[in-house]
Amino acid sequence: MFNIVKKEIQWGEETLTLETGRVARQADGSVIATLGETSVMANVTFAKAPKPGMDFFPLTVHYQEKYYAAGKVPGGFFKREARPTEKETLTARLIDRPIRPLFVPGFKNETLVMCTVLSHDLVNDPDMVAMIAASAALTISGAPFRGPIAGCRVGFEDGEYILNPEIDDMHDLRNNPEQRLDLVVAGTKDAVMMVESEAYELSEAEMLGAVKFAHDSIQPVIDLIIDLAEDAAKEPFHFEAPDYSELFEVVRAAGEEKMREAYAISDKLERQAAVSAVKESVKEGLSEEQLEDPNLSAALKKLESTVLRSDVVKNGRRIDGRALDEIRDIVSETKVLPRTHGSALFTRGETQALCVTTLGTGDDEQFIDALHGNFKSNFLLHYNFPPYSVGEAGRVGPPGRREIGHGKLAWRALQAVLPAATDFPYTVRMVSEITESNGSSSMASVCGGSLSMMDAGVPLKAPVAGVAMGLVLEDDGSYGILSDILGDEDHLGDMDFKVAGTEAGITSLQMDIKVAGITQEIMEKALEQAKAGRLHILGEMAKAVTEAGEFSEHAPRIETMQIPTDKIREVIGSGGKVIREIVEVSGAKVDINDEGIIKIASPNGEAIKKAYDMIHSIVAEPEEGKIYKGKVVKIVDFGAFVNFFGKRDGLVHVSQIKNERLNHPSDVLSEGQEVWVKLLGFDDRGKVRLAMKMVDQATGEEAAAE
Repeated sequence: MFNIVKKEIQWGEETLTLETGRVARQADGSVIATLGETSVMANVTFAKAPKPGMDFFPLTVHYQEKYYAAGKVPGGFFKREARPTEKETLTARLIDRPIRPLFVPGFKNETLVMCTVLSHDLVNDPDMVAMIAASAALTISGAPFRGPIAGCRVGFEDGEYILNPEIDDMHDLRNNPEQRLDLVVAGTKDAVMMVESEAYELSEAEMLGAVKFAHDSIQPVIDLIIDLAEDAAKEPFHFEAPDYSELFEVVRAAGEEKMREAYAISDKLERQAAVSAVKESVKEGLSEEQLEDPNLSAALKKLESTVLRSDVVKNGRRIDGRALDEIRDIVSETKVLPRTHGSALFTRGETQALCVTTLGTGDDEQFIDALHGNFKSNFLLHYNFPPYSVGEAGRVGPPGRREIGHGKLAWRALQAVLPAATDFPYTVRMVSEITESNGSSSMASVCGGSLSMMDAGVPLKAPVAGVAMGLVLEDDGSYGILSDILGDEDHLGDMDFKVAGTEAGITSLQMDIKVAGITQEIMEKALEQAKAGRLHILGEMAKAVTEAGEFSEHAPRIETMQIPTDKIREVIGSGGKVIREIVEVSGAKVDINDEGIIKIASPNGEAIKKAYDMIHSIVAEPEEGKIYKGKVVKIVDFGAFVNFFGKRDGLVHVSQIKNERLNHPSDVLSEGQEVWVKLLGFDDRGKVRLAMKMVDQATGEEAAAE
């Protein structure tokens, strides 16, 4: 009934297995990949004919984490998996980016790649397993896919690269100084296709070494997929890329010179209008048959690409007249919004980000429900890309895959320089509003985010800047690397290579390739050129701010205190009664964790002090020989009980009230009266012994001995 094909290798510390033929037999390609005890099923289907009028490749990649894979029940009211989590969205993008360029050009058939996590051992991250499964399923499906690819994760500890480190080793790297890198690389047999990383000020040489280590490490996996395909692949789908060379020559003859003139316009909106006008003029000279040709839009796009690319490689000239390694004009401003905790406006050419930082308390931390467990995050970065930023009138909705991906890239770049939570006990939320876009808005978010956090008083280890690099690679091997690319250079070029970091090193690297990979030589040169651009941008940012500023008067102040864990119950009280009283009386927010660390937050310093004193009175122990102010709570024949230290009471014996004989304590004391007492010590049973007679009741000072 089943025609099962199974292949396996030893990969790093684990066994990697690929299996097909048992499940999802109606899909064009189905593979279950297993690393250790983490299993992911990838299913590929593609339409056998393109949709009429489709002018792009409709590839959709989905990645789903099923909670049953880790033996968990989903949270929430419905108790089932709902909208994709951030991790699922980012992983879908990780898989999409390296496989999309490897489909045969001109293939426009709707294609679906669906990856489902079936089992998770809480050791091996399923994202790389999913990428391998997807590549294997595509390779055996018969689709016109020029793979296979494979991917892996690389760590860097004690100067050594680590293949596929465990999930726990990669979690919360900011608080794990030994581990300096979380790098994901995908590639073919010959070249790297995609890079994504979170780094802690690695040098260009260290980062390049990590990429090379990863590319070498995925070679056995690519061989395994080829081995599987030799036994299980379906017949290749018959597809021939449409030949529109004759139509292109007609379009080129009619519009090349005009297109060059249009691309000589530096202003983005004016250039776009001129390019559209050229296209319309070209169409006016075409026949009815040529106008109805489904490849007309591809021919017009190729005309744009030819004009832009030839000028870059042959003449070293870009759209806006810049040199290949030149950065656009930069303006950095801080304190642009009066009531926010920190704000900055970063403008680079026609790209602009308004970045706003808000400081919160422990109550504002984000709870993340992940397959491998629940955890909190005290650094949030949200990126918004409204239609007006590119002069369009479009639909506005919740953040899409692009916004989530760009925000995560900026998050990776910035979180590496944040102070430890023990040194800076705030929740930091940074929002980047993209108000203009022509070039990398994610890198503008990095620069603006760094400025706004320093404006808010966040003591960053160092400022961070980012730059986007581009590539034009011709068939003869000639190429040009572009610094600070424009939107058109990204759209019509072959690479989007983003590098962010401090003066000391790289904190984040992301690379996407639109051709079948690039060489190590190109990547090395791109990193060198990116470093020069990053240092230039840091210099421009320094004109606005170089270090953390003063706290805004509207930001909360947070003071931390450590109490013994056996006192936590006393501070919280029965049903939270005590801590609620502290919050109500002081006006400050109070947060306490299981380790006995208490955070007291308020914009008002007096409120913080009041809450601190109230908590201190509960957890601190009274000191023998010290004078305290107290209140008489009960009078008895042999003395008076005085509440003098939080909830603590002690006895002032009748002989210790005054330096004279009293008939009864009520002769000089009454309930509710405030008095000064000195702690004499504790009796054999631990009872508190207090005295009043040696304390000046007017001043609270110890009276001179008579």
